[in-house]
Amino acid sequence: MAAGAQLVAVALLLLAGAGPRLAPAELTDGNSEHLKREHSLMKPYQGAGSAAMPLWDFQGSTMVTSQYVRLTPDERSREGSIWNRVPCFLKDWELHVHFRIHGAGKKNLHGDGLALWYTQERLVPGPVFGSRDNFHGLAIFLDTYPNDEATELEGSCGLKALTLSLQRVFPYISAMVNNGSLTYDHSKDGRWTELAGCTAEIRNQNHDTFLAVRYSRGRLTVMTDVEDKNEWKNCIDIAGVQLPTGYFFGASAGTGDLSDNHDIISMKLFQLMVEHPLEDDTVDWTKIEPSVSLLKSPKDNVDDPTGNFRSGPLTGWKVFLLLLCALLGIIVCAVVGAVVFQKRQERNKRFY
Repeated sequence: MAAGAQLVAVALLLLAGAGPRLAPAELTDGNSEHLKREHSLMKPYQGAGSAAMPLWDFQGSTMVTSQYVRLTPDERSREGSIWNRVPCFLKDWELHVHFRIHGAGKKNLHGDGLALWYTQERLVPGPVFGSRDNFHGLAIFLDTYPNDEATELEGSCGLKALTLSLQRVFPYISAMVNNGSLTYDHSKDGRWTELAGCTAEIRNQNHDTFLAVRYSRGRLTVMTDVEDKNEWKNCIDIAGVQLPTGYFFGASAGTGDLSDNHDIISMKLFQLMVEHPLEDDTVDWTKIEPSVSLLKSPKDNVDDPTGNFRSGPLTGWKVFLLLLCALLGIIVCAVVGAVVFQKRQERNKRFY
């Protein structure tokens, strides 16, 4: 039986390193030649300390200082946002965000996080990190508090003894694409509408923290630089993402019973010089519906009150989990079979 336990342990170690590894995207070095200032927020902020600033609108608890834009203070039940006034008509772009999340709360006694947006709607407050639900476009969530601790998957091989608990480690960064039909489930931390995500230590750091969002030719890439190494680390990489032009960039944050300071230091948008097929010239990019081709269309889930993708094609991590459960089930069956066979052999020896 000890040998069987070792076999299970070895299998788990192999599976831990068996997940898909995506090649890092080539992010821009911040060349000012391609910086789009009409979509960028940088120091010195014009209109600091006033109720208005050029090219950007803000609302709620947002406060503009000379050093940062504070979306929420470290106080309960606050929400704020800042939005670019100019719609973006770039087909390929990259957004660099310098941010800071910090506060007096200890581990798991802080929240809730902030969101970065590229959406049709702007300046509409709501329950999703200070902004509206059922949005059209892209959202990147930097979630610092786990409302939903774990999801349990049960697998069996004539047994109901194998239960695998999967737990995301927070703070957690995730992406969501919506065409207006999906609802973000805050109690589940958006688990069922998440495209992909990663864990990142983004809170109470004593050094600068950055996040980059790149969208080019249907590929969405999110990378972080939060370890004071001056290098980008891959977080999210998804192909088949369709986003229209003419949407707005923004950032929002919210606090509930727990709180944090959520600060934006800068948001810099860069135009990517990318060649497209000739047929793309005939496409009206303002009419494209936000979607992800690897998943069931979001509007197909309109009758599902949770707005999840469970009835659609499986995402990569779900396939991996199913394969993991299947393999574990086979291993358990093999171990049980080996033990039963060994006991029968010992019993047979007694008759000789």
